[in-house]
Amino acid sequence: MIETLVHQIELNGLKFQYRETGDASSPPLIALHALGQDAQSWDKVASELSRNYRVLALDQRGHGGSERTDSYSFRLMREDLHLFADAMDLEQFTLVGHSMGGTVSYLFAESYSSRLERLVVEDTPPPFSYRKIDIPSEPTDALAFDWLVVPSILRQLNEPNPEWWAHLTDISAPTLIVGGGSTSKIPQNKLQEVAELIPSCELVIIEGAGHHVHRDNLSAFLDVVKRFLNV
Repeated sequence: MIETLVHQIELNGLKFQYRETGDASSPPLIALHALGQDAQSWDKVASELSRNYRVLALDQRGHGGSERTDSYSFRLMREDLHLFADAMDLEQFTLVGHSMGGTVSYLFAESYSSRLERLVVEDTPPPFSYRKIDIPSEPTDALAFDWLVVPSILRQLNEPNPEWWAHLTDISAPTLIVGGGSTSKIPQNKLQEVAELIPSCELVIIEGAGHHVHRDNLSAFLDVVKRFLNV
């Protein structure tokens, strides 16, 4: 069984935690989780992809073992990723992001496309104007992540920056978008719109998988991703 190691690293004065699976000499792959989750959500994917990759799953700020901060945004998370890649001395790498992590991945690819070998985004477009999301009140039960992330991210979903869509054409890395089909909360036609804007992009819909594709249909997700990665 391939061992997963848990590490901590300081980035711009903040503590971050990440999980490493695979040989250190293998090509690097960074995985970013969804809102409210953490790097462990990628363990089953990492176990399979670590046969060909050094998988680095990052706890994004406010999640898992990474530091709780006083501010959260997609832009800050994009820069956390940039600092992480630099600290790990990764000149180029494959990037995989789910939901919130997928939006961070789009923004990174728009700004630093030359750093990416390939990009995989799971069931999310960049934020777009849609019906407003009500921001819930803080729950009384303890959470495994910083609640402040929720209103911060939801406000950005309600007031999306149009540049996030305008710069999709700047993504030069070969890109795969994996949709969860009609059972997902994400309008799948928006994924199609993204795929048509990114110059080299493939969209694959796994019907019935829902928003959490790699959790609820792991085998189909891995089949699609491994084919795209040629492994």
